[in-house]
Parts: sequence; structure tokens; C-alpha cells
Amino acid sequence: MRKPSLIIGKKQIALAGLTLLLGTAVYVNYAVSSGGEKIKATEKVETKSVNYGETQLVSAEPTEDYFAKARIERMTSRDKAVETLQTIMTGGDATEEEKSVAAKQAAAVSGSIESESKIENLIKAAGFEDCVVYLDGETANIVVKAPQGLIAGEAAQIKDILLSEVDVANENIRIFDVE
Repeated sequence: MRKPSLIIGKKQIALAGLTLLLGTAVYVNYAVSSGGEKIKATEKVETKSVNYGETQLVSAEPTEDYFAKARIERMTSRDKAVETLQTIMTGGDATEEEKSVAAKQAAAVSGSIESESKIENLIKAAGFEDCVVYLDGETANIVVKAPQGLIAGEAAQIKDILLSEVDVANENIRIFDVE
């Protein structure tokens, strides 16, 4: 007599565990990158002539190699995520559905990497010395090097650049400046 098959098999549990691990890695990278000790929140900047919606502008104390470290941490986190997804896709015991889900997640990671790079280049082309962008599906965090601090018009310009490339709700956009 044939055994009844389980609705949740070993492969599904492994896929769920790896997905949870990937999500945790992305969250930890985000928390470490944007929640560092040297970044402090300031009041929201608004003027009567420009509506920023729910965008938050925050300031940070100066750090010389912040941008290099941030890029390395972001790249390391993404490399781990891609490695995990590749393991799922090339695993001999993965089902076609699991491989398909992993491929979609890998495409999303790739799209985020491309969008972050493009937004960073556009912000630099707009005259800012350096920046790093973190996209997480529904949220966007932008850290910009601004020795004199950002003024309202500059924050609006950065927000416009971001929204020209990705669709993020105003309340989920945070702009940081570092000296």
C-alpha cells in the first residue's frame, strides 16, 4: 500500500528556511548599514513651495570612509543572498517550483542592484560628491555626502531622481546626509 504524501515536504521546509535566512541577511545588512551609531535623526525638512510628502531627511556626523564600508557591506550581503539562491536553483533535489521561486528572487535582487547603481550615478551626476542607495522592495534609504548639510531643494532633487527609477511610497523614503 502506498504512503500518503505530506503536504509540506523536506524540500519545502528547506526552501522556507533558506528564504528566511535570506530575509534575515538582508534585514541585518539594512539594520547595520542604516542604524549605525554615527547616524542621528533630525527634524523633517519642509518648505511651503515644495511638498516632500512623508520623506524624512536626517543628518549624520562625519565619517571618512562611510561610503566605501557601506558598499562593501551591501555587496557582501547581496553576494550571500545570491549564493543561497544559486544553491537552491542548482540543488539536485529542488523541485521546478522551488527553482522558479529562487530564480524570481534572484531576478529581484539583480534588479535592486541595478536600480541602486543607476540611482547612485544619477545623484552623483546631479552634483553630489558621493552617495549610497539601499532599496528593499518597499523602502528606499539614501545616504548622501553633503559637507554643508542638505537643503530642502537638494532633498527634493534626490527624491525626484529616486522616484524616476523606482516606485516607493513617500513615507518609505529616507534621505540621510553625512559630512
